[in-house]
Amino acid sequence: MAWRTLVLVVAGAVLCAVGACAPRTPAGGPGGDRATGTLRVWLFREVDNAPKAAVVDEAVAAFEKTHRGVRAEVTYIPVETRAQRIKAAFNDPRSAPDVVEYGNTDTAGYVRDGGLADLTADLAAWDDARALDPAAKRSVTVDGKLYGAPLLVGVRALYYRTDVFRELGLRPPATLDELAATARRVHAARPGLYGLAVGGAYTYAALPFVWAHGGDVAERKGRSYEATVDDPAARRGITAYTSLFGDHNCPASRCARMTGNDTVQAFASGKAAMAIAGDFSHQAMENGKVKGAYAVVPLPGTREGRIAPAFAGGNNLGVLRSSTHRTLAVDLLKTLAGKRTQARLFDAMGFLPAFTDVRAEAARKRPFVEPFVRTLAAGARSVPVTPAWAAIDAGQVLPTLLQEVVSGREDVDAATAGAARKMNAAFRKNGLRS
Repeated sequence: MAWRTLVLVVAGAVLCAVGACAPRTPAGGPGGDRATGTLRVWLFREVDNAPKAAVVDEAVAAFEKTHRGVRAEVTYIPVETRAQRIKAAFNDPRSAPDVVEYGNTDTAGYVRDGGLADLTADLAAWDDARALDPAAKRSVTVDGKLYGAPLLVGVRALYYRTDVFRELGLRPPATLDELAATARRVHAARPGLYGLAVGGAYTYAALPFVWAHGGDVAERKGRSYEATVDDPAARRGITAYTSLFGDHNCPASRCARMTGNDTVQAFASGKAAMAIAGDFSHQAMENGKVKGAYAVVPLPGTREGRIAPAFAGGNNLGVLRSSTHRTLAVDLLKTLAGKRTQARLFDAMGFLPAFTDVRAEAARKRPFVEPFVRTLAAGARSVPVTPAWAAIDAGQVLPTLLQEVVSGREDVDAATAGAARKMNAAFRKNGLRS
């Protein structure tokens, strides 16, 4: 999926430090490098967009103050229709933005389409970049080149009901095996509760099980990828996840088609004792029946003391190759994606910063964030950076795999073999241009 800009008015000297007064870089795309005029910015519209818009307005005002003769015009676009709108902009430079927010799984496809500018040289001397989370940096990297800057990250951990655990004398599970045992024990004692809400259409909950067992969904082969979801280690992870479906925890008849949002809703509404959910799900829990009766810990790994690798979601900012204001666009990108901006975005919206030092300060200010910060520090993972992933995702390859197993239509070996064939076909058809 896809995962969710800002800053107080800052002094001109600080803006210089983040690149607003950096030497002009040569135009690197088919657009141009005008020093005045209007910059167009497309950002994602949030459910409650007012706090985001307020900090963006402040950041834009600070940027305009240090760039005479320059205006930045911000438009908020729906996340759901971003793909069509951004790809249309690639084909019509006259209506295209200069700076755009995009999901981190969109990077490779947009690079393949020729829409994003290579910012490797522009960002090489950016001081803020030294503290970027490695997983977040990888999300803007294709073939060793940077095509943007991470704006925010999102990661999942284990929510659990403190009241239920206290009444049943349980402790937060320390391993994945203990997680499964705890889920069974809760459901046996409270048949009306899912021990752990799981979804057959919840790919980002299944992936940590695969990674924790030493597997992966694919590996890099030259300029493309090859599916590994049918390797022994990956199959062990799939088996561990799909074993959570059944009358002992989360019946397949109800849970096989559940999505990530469904599992969040199940927990928030009091129908589950545990759920794998994101830092961005916090408000849903606070608005639900479980308010004041839950806590969060990192999802455990296969051994006590280990954290299962989580999927690193998030959003990035990029500059379009067609921009006629390349240097200005890069300067504005650094302002919007810089440390000060991300710290203010966290204060306003609760989005996790992509900078490790800013994130540590966020955890100090709001203890709720600490389990998610620990999860990221332990090493988050992502899906293959290739345009083929969009086709694999749209084709529901991994959810189909999971549903075939939990429904009993296929065993793990057959389902993963079928998924690997579909993935390899997508990798062959949708590779990056050389």
